[in-house]
Amino acid sequence: MMLGSSLLSRPWNFRPENWGQNALALVGNFCFSVFVFGVIIFTIIAATYQPEDPLFHPSTKINNFLESVSNATFKSDETVVKTGEDFMASDQTAFGTFINITDVPVAIENPHDSDSDCEGIDSDKPIDCTDRDIFNLLMKASIQHFKDIHFYRFGKPVRGSNESSCDMAWRFRPNHGKTVAFYKDYRRYVISRSRNCNYTVIGIGDYHSGVNARRRKNNQIEVFEKSPKNVAEIHTSLPVVGEEINDSLPIVESENSFSHGKYLIYSGGGDRCKSMSHYLWGFLCALGEARYLNRTMVMDSTICLNSMHTSSHQDEEGKDFRFYFDFEHLKESTSVLDKNQFWLDWGKWQLKDGLRLLLVEDFRVTPMKLAKMKDTVIMRKFGNVEPDNYWYRVCEGETESVIQRPWDLVWKSRRLMAIASEIASKLDWDFDSIHVVRGEKAKNKELWPNLEADTSPEALISSLKDKIQDGRNVFIATNEPNTSFFDPLKDKYSIHFLNDYKDLWDENSEWYAETTKLNNGVPVDFDGYMRVSIDTEVFLRGKTQIETFNDLTKDCKDGINACRASN
Repeated sequence: MMLGSSLLSRPWNFRPENWGQNALALVGNFCFSVFVFGVIIFTIIAATYQPEDPLFHPSTKINNFLESVSNATFKSDETVVKTGEDFMASDQTAFGTFINITDVPVAIENPHDSDSDCEGIDSDKPIDCTDRDIFNLLMKASIQHFKDIHFYRFGKPVRGSNESSCDMAWRFRPNHGKTVAFYKDYRRYVISRSRNCNYTVIGIGDYHSGVNARRRKNNQIEVFEKSPKNVAEIHTSLPVVGEEINDSLPIVESENSFSHGKYLIYSGGGDRCKSMSHYLWGFLCALGEARYLNRTMVMDSTICLNSMHTSSHQDEEGKDFRFYFDFEHLKESTSVLDKNQFWLDWGKWQLKDGLRLLLVEDFRVTPMKLAKMKDTVIMRKFGNVEPDNYWYRVCEGETESVIQRPWDLVWKSRRLMAIASEIASKLDWDFDSIHVVRGEKAKNKELWPNLEADTSPEALISSLKDKIQDGRNVFIATNEPNTSFFDPLKDKYSIHFLNDYKDLWDENSEWYAETTKLNNGVPVDFDGYMRVSIDTEVFLRGKTQIETFNDLTKDCKDGINACRASN
């Protein structure tokens, strides 16, 4: 109003020779008024704007990251975040030739008549698991028994629990191959020898039953001689689920190696306790800068788990990075140090060796400007004002075309993937899967008017009748807490839920023992993120995958009239 009044009250000279001057003055005052008004509006927006999550930032790469989830039902924070192995090719041709039964030499031929005894052979002698004929027999029995997987490697058999059993390890992939990984199993085989010296496999144990064939670190596994040469190379670039894991934190071997190193540290910021996708997007930015600068990344090995995944419904600090991600792969693929170990070494040798630290407090200082810095440590310190204190801001703008996020460095926890693999193995890798979303969404009739009715047992039976054959094993991934809700489906299918396999993470499980050891002897809570991770991964291993919003209901995943936006 004051601007308008000043314009009206200003004396104007309307003589013809002054019209041009008056017009220029009027235009100038108008433009100035628009500028002031724009500044006021921008200031208001800047003061009140607080994004829920950096992943909603208008970046093509961020949108691709969110939208590239393996299926349309599991999205962003509703499931395990995508990691490097999810972006690899999943077709079978990328993994070389698998081993067919015709590749295995004919097993032991009967040298005697069916009625004759084993002449010259001690029939009571223990089975020789190292015998090549026994090896061929076990390979052939495995290929015949496990019809829904492709074998890529066999380890040499070793003695089992007694004189008539052998343990053997093998690497494989499910033949429908929807996930990118190799799996390792080791089974116990019970072998019978007949009166005429024929050998027969009369029993194959459960998943990971052949414990004597479990390869220890730094021991070489003997490979089937007809395995393609490129398979060994592929194995070095893909996760192998089921191997023993060595994810101990790295240490600095000597003062000399520490003092000659170069390090990058990200400190502070507003990323703490955000969603796992937010955490990973920023962490990959830091790893990308460290790779660009050829520096060791000094990382916090703990994560704050967002309340959406905790039983307390509060953010929980102190969660080990190794609970959720494959630290062994990370440390073997790039140079990383735990920050606690780093500062301990820094305190011992910094003054003595004259080590220097460069503090960078503005995310707009690009990695390109830091490339020639000689300081021992570059520390990026992030402030308290969100979103400018998010780590991923470093990789925006001109940096986005220079720093590539190293997806190849971060894989999912192989301990969690081993649980998913064991569930699939217990189902003989021959099952179908459905994801049933209910919970709060089913109660919200305004946004999801049909969801509750469309996911009722009766509706599910009707929807599935033409999609899944009667009698099939069906794994149901769901947020419905009362699984007895799905009991009517048991008349048509063999139904399985995640909680049916809770022995895989209870106090007697391998997962429990290993994570307790990582956590300095304190038992680890099997939290919501772990549960949804395994639920998702088992779902993705199903031969047929039925999704809630694509297959079971007309409602949109993000609510009414949002189907176009969510696809």
